[in-house]
Amino acid sequence: MPSYEQLSELLDSVSTVLLTVECQQGVVGPDSALPELAREARSSGALRNVARLVAAAHETGVQVVHAIAERRPDGRGASRNARLFRAAERLPVQQLSGSTAVRVAPPIEVAEEDLVVRRLHGLSPIHGTDVDALLRNLGCRTLIVTGVSANVAIPNAVFDAVNLGYTAVVPADAVAGVPAEYTPAMIRHTLALVATVSTTDEVLGCLKRPRPRA
Repeated sequence: MPSYEQLSELLDSVSTVLLTVECQQGVVGPDSALPELAREARSSGALRNVARLVAAAHETGVQVVHAIAERRPDGRGASRNARLFRAAERLPVQQLSGSTAVRVAPPIEVAEEDLVVRRLHGLSPIHGTDVDALLRNLGCRTLIVTGVSANVAIPNAVFDAVNLGYTAVVPADAVAGVPAEYTPAMIRHTLALVATVSTTDEVLGCLKRPRPRA
C-alpha cells in the first residue's frame, strides 16, 4: 500500500477523476442479470464503498464519471465475438438502452455534474468510448477505478488507463468479482503491478484532507 503522502500527491482534486464501472441496476441491483456478482458486490461492501467514494467526490469537487454497459433492443452494433457476449444475449435481464437496468444503482447517487458514458459494444469502459477524450478535457492525470467486475471490465479499465498515460488508483475494497477469492488475487498479482492499490478509507482520507490556503 502507498504511504499517505504518496497517495495524497496522486489524488489532487483538480486532476483526479473517479470512474465507476457498470454499477448499474441490471448488474449489481436486486434484479441483476448476474445475481452472483450482484450478491458479491453488496455483501463484500464494494458497492457501499463506491457510494462513499462518489459522495466524497461530490463534496470535494472531484469529477465523477459513470461507465454504463448497454445494448439496443435490436442488438445492432453489439459485440458477438466472445462467449461472454453470446451468453449475455440469453440472460433473462437485458441491459437495454433506456431501461431501469442501465440506471446507476443505489446507494450510489448521481449528481447533476456527473458524466454518464454509455457503450454498446466491447469489454472496456474506456477503449472505444468517450471516456478518454472527456478525461483529457477535464485535465485528468489520476483515475480512481471502482466497480465491477474484477473478472473483466475492471482490469480492462486499468490497463487502458495506464496505456493512455493516466495513473490508476484502485481502492481494493471498492471492486468486486466472482468468485470472491478471485478479486484479491487478481488485484495482488496483476493490478498491483500497474496501479496504485489502496483502500476506500485511504482514498477518502486524501480527498477530504484540509487544503492549504493560497
